[in-house]
Amino acid sequence: MARGDGARAGESGVLPRRARTIRRQNSSRTIARCGIIAVFDPKTKNYTFVDTCFGTHHLQFGYDANETLWTSGGGPVLGWVNTKQFLQTGDAAKSQGWTAFVLDTQRQRQARRLRRPERSRRSGEGQARRDAVLLDHAEPGGRIDLGRGDGQSRRGRAGGAWRRIRPRPRSPRSTTCRSPGFGARGADIDGNGVVWVSLASGHLGSFDRRKCKGPLNGPKATGDHCPEGWSFHQYPGPGFEGIGENSAESSYYTWVDQHDTFGLGRNVPVSTGNLNDGLIAYANGRMVVLRVPHPLGFYAKGLDGRIDDPNAGWKGRGLWSANGDRTPWLIEGGKGTKPLAAHFQLRPDPLAK
Repeated sequence: MARGDGARAGESGVLPRRARTIRRQNSSRTIARCGIIAVFDPKTKNYTFVDTCFGTHHLQFGYDANETLWTSGGGPVLGWVNTKQFLQTGDAAKSQGWTAFVLDTQRQRQARRLRRPERSRRSGEGQARRDAVLLDHAEPGGRIDLGRGDGQSRRGRAGGAWRRIRPRPRSPRSTTCRSPGFGARGADIDGNGVVWVSLASGHLGSFDRRKCKGPLNGPKATGDHCPEGWSFHQYPGPGFEGIGENSAESSYYTWVDQHDTFGLGRNVPVSTGNLNDGLIAYANGRMVVLRVPHPLGFYAKGLDGRIDDPNAGWKGRGLWSANGDRTPWLIEGGKGTKPLAAHFQLRPDPLAK
């Protein structure tokens, strides 16, 4: 499929049933944004482009047999690509899908046809959601967890919420971050189903739905029904004066080391420490700052882990992160400084070879 050839799935004359669940007002298109996924073959060095009818921002592979690639940035929908099917057939239209965000306030456990969110609220059919989301993880059972990506205030309250969704046939379930936390940013989920999220309040937040005491769906499950599921851990660093104990750390993203790729243990959350010149891990109840000593001003926007050789000890594993500042010449080094990738490795002791 060539880029810009007008053959985007969803622009044809007949829309798939899933695409008819929700429509944009005053538009023939189904979804707020169209996007492109680039597939790179390291052997041939060739790119293949998948045109989609949903935004493609943050990407995450699932653990299912189809090796589904989930994406965010699609406005009122969640999009995915069956990568196994696409690589076998090359058919982008049949290999992709999407679902609308409809909060199940009537316990219908399915997304009904919705044309306008405000109409659905009046009729009680279920609340359509327009929140921008960050997709962070997909588990073998098919559940995925989503977080509001804007971190802005909504109706006078601090923003930040999570969606829990099964694309077929269930609707999303929502939970809103409680005080003192606010402003949900990038997040991940650990092997126990606990969500870990960077918060604009200067906290690493965690949400464990196993602690919820109230209903998980129905008219009372609209976001504020499980405050007991939240826990907050303050980031290191100085804070602002006059507002009590706090940290000014403005972490952008949290990633969970499910497979102990770094060495601090399994399911350890690691946040980007944008004001700490590195990364911040939360292990054994304490914050561990992984600071980049040179150049000063390291600004991470994301990270991932790799185990290159499981038999090589600490030398065969580690974390990778890029300096993601849009103006790299403003960090140490000045004019001419270019973006860089940093490899973090944990020695068992300072003199280990």
